[in-house]
Amino acid sequence: MTDNNANDNSAPAKAIKKPKTSQNRRKSRELVLKAIYRGMMNAGELKQIASDAKEDPDYIKTDEAYFKQLLTGVTENVEKLDQEISMFIDRKINELSPVEHAILRISSYELFFDVSIPYRVAINEGVELAKVYGGVDGHKYINGVLDKLAAVARPMEFRK
Repeated sequence: MTDNNANDNSAPAKAIKKPKTSQNRRKSRELVLKAIYRGMMNAGELKQIASDAKEDPDYIKTDEAYFKQLLTGVTENVEKLDQEISMFIDRKINELSPVEHAILRISSYELFFDVSIPYRVAINEGVELAKVYGGVDGHKYINGVLDKLAAVARPMEFRK
């Protein structure tokens, strides 16, 4: 007895492996960092900066909705974020490296405005960005500042 399917050359279609949400969000944070940095250096318009970010080859790897939420949230709350950051840094805010300043803005936004992200994740993601894009040992500075910010932004969660 022969199996009718034995000669069938059509293999089942492989499932497309969708990147994990955490990876998508990490890539979103990276592109938001580039966009915020660009905005700080060139004072560009948000729509243009967001449009340009979509042309980055890594954009297809992002969580697009999160990218938009984060970029818009940071830019709309820049004064509040900078005010909070200023309380925990050892210099004037305009003396921060632009990359570290942008990272602090992104992570601060997550701490203050996006409680769906655990505070430890917000800190860790900021530290990881600093390791890749920041100066030597900048990640240690970022970690210290974000740890202090988390105590203010999420006092109940921080105490646990």
